[in-house]
Amino acid sequence: MQITPAEIAETLAMVNRQNLDIRTITLGINLRGCVDSDIDVLARKVYDRMTTAAERLVPTAEQLEREFGIPIVNKRISVTPIAEICAATTARDLTPIAIAMDRAGKEVGVDFVGGFSALVHKGASASDEKLMDSIPSALAQTDRVCSSVNVGSTRAGINMDAAFKMAGIIKKAAEATADRQCIGAGKLVVFCNAVEDNPFMAGAFHGSGEADEVINVGVSGPGVVRAVLANLPQSADITTVAESIKATAFKITRAGELMAREASRRLGVQKGILDLSLAPTPAEGDSVAEILEAIGVGTCGGPGTTAALAMLNDAVKKGGVMASSSVGGLSGAFIPVSEDAGMIRAAEAGALTLEKLEAMTCVCSVGLDMIAIPGDTSIETIFGIIADECAIGMINNKTPAVRIIPALGRKVGDRLDFGGLLGYAPVMPVNQNAGTVFAHRGGRMPAPLNSLKN
Repeated sequence: MQITPAEIAETLAMVNRQNLDIRTITLGINLRGCVDSDIDVLARKVYDRMTTAAERLVPTAEQLEREFGIPIVNKRISVTPIAEICAATTARDLTPIAIAMDRAGKEVGVDFVGGFSALVHKGASASDEKLMDSIPSALAQTDRVCSSVNVGSTRAGINMDAAFKMAGIIKKAAEATADRQCIGAGKLVVFCNAVEDNPFMAGAFHGSGEADEVINVGVSGPGVVRAVLANLPQSADITTVAESIKATAFKITRAGELMAREASRRLGVQKGILDLSLAPTPAEGDSVAEILEAIGVGTCGGPGTTAALAMLNDAVKKGGVMASSSVGGLSGAFIPVSEDAGMIRAAEAGALTLEKLEAMTCVCSVGLDMIAIPGDTSIETIFGIIADECAIGMINNKTPAVRIIPALGRKVGDRLDFGGLLGYAPVMPVNQNAGTVFAHRGGRMPAPLNSLKN
């Protein structure tokens, strides 16, 4: 596939005026060779493996930025789910491995490291249990490490015991970092149907079907899509709107394809997937909420929002798959509240509620993302939120996530301010009528009938 100088010039205009960027270049690293019964030896092996594999990642990315003029916002590493390499260790606390991951990330200069993770959708092993128990301490003692736990899938159903445990761990992670805006919970995500090639945090990990080292690239351009829609007349029908988004997504993906190819070639590692996700930032004009409003919804969260988001997500994917043979990851539209200026405004105005966000997750690429809730929200309520999202993913064979942040000592109307790409999150009201019986039943919710596809 040839990429012409005219396309590059058009891309540069998108960069200069419409906030187009490569949101992340993520190097996936296989750590299975690091297994050891001594956790200190294991941690040292993890550090050595990561620093050796990623030593040229940041310099290469910076060189690509200079040569092509396209910003690469984050450089990241994802690793084998740590629970999978800890079966042999007798240590109960796996925090030393997270600390080693954090040191390695700082040494090579990446922004985040993902993969302090466990996959427990059908059941939890002893090492899975140890990892989950270690999450609050690990996230409190590190700066760049992110954690994820997959508690459900369409094929397996939902591990309700794990979902309840994770509700408590989310709260503990917030408590352990209460002096830092409860950021521990902001680096933790609970999944259903987690994908193995996701380059975005906090859910990135290096899956078992991947090569030893793989480059996955995440592209973002909500500002570009919004600018295109702003030039359409209000009389344009919805088919015209969808076609305009699709054509724009194609152009954005072509820019990412170029960067992914070059990064793979220069680093000498396998090119993985291109994740075309309209991932917003707090910057004005770089908002998915504003795209929905440009489509014609009065305020994000109002009637029509879910339908507009469904069309947007579908058009983005259709445009992306035509521009690269390796589109993967989550690919679509993200709706994180704290990272989107339009979402923040809508939440503060009361137009966007937790219930409406849940409805929107049925048709977009992710789930409830970067949402602050009152610090006194019960574990049973948090469990109910996780269970609801997992049910959406399980039934619809999609990947929803829950990244909610109990704001310790704060109430509705207050805010958590993270700075940078994470922005700030207004504390949103939560329906507290979860009850106690459902959360404590435990067991595994059976997989739905539509899982029987063989």
